[in-house]
Amino acid sequence: MPESPTVGRRERKKAATRQAIADAALELVLEHGFEQVSVRDIAERADVSTTTLFAHFPSKEALVFDREADVDAELAAAVRERPAGQDVVEALRAHALESWVPLASDPHLRQLTALVDRTPALREYAERMWMRHASALGAVIAEELGREVDDLACSALARFVLELPTLARGRRDPRAAVETVFDLLINGWRAQCDSGDGVTGSRKG
Repeated sequence: MPESPTVGRRERKKAATRQAIADAALELVLEHGFEQVSVRDIAERADVSTTTLFAHFPSKEALVFDREADVDAELAAAVRERPAGQDVVEALRAHALESWVPLASDPHLRQLTALVDRTPALREYAERMWMRHASALGAVIAEELGREVDDLACSALARFVLELPTLARGRRDPRAAVETVFDLLINGWRAQCDSGDGVTGSRKG
């Protein structure tokens, strides 16, 4: 059934409000520092109430990492919607090259990374978020390959892939860094599969 115009407008308005809050939070914390900015400051900059702010974000830390849910969804889509004949690692390589490499030169990302590194609350939140991403991606890979949800090889692959942004950070050629790491991952993954059940994760047509 087609989406009604009313529902469509409501969802667009909700998304716009969420983005305005996230933009306000990023601007303020980059300008003043995370600890120096209050939730009320962010709400006022975004022209919303604190109640509305917390309807979109569960915590002050979550405001800084507004794409957390999107990251999980994009990684899952990269694995589940990969072309026929492409294995899981190649699908994740394509996703990293298309989505992560262009961000390496984003000055806002460099500023945000520096902010997180020097702010204990954000660093702790980022570590927990990283573990959630790793667990979710490992489970998706395992599901695609018909393995147990806590399969060690799938969990390890997910963690290595999620380390890529950190490994590529500051490199003169981030694309080459990503390619180098994935070459290592692919060789190791295929060797593991060849010595085990022979499942490489290639999608059937």
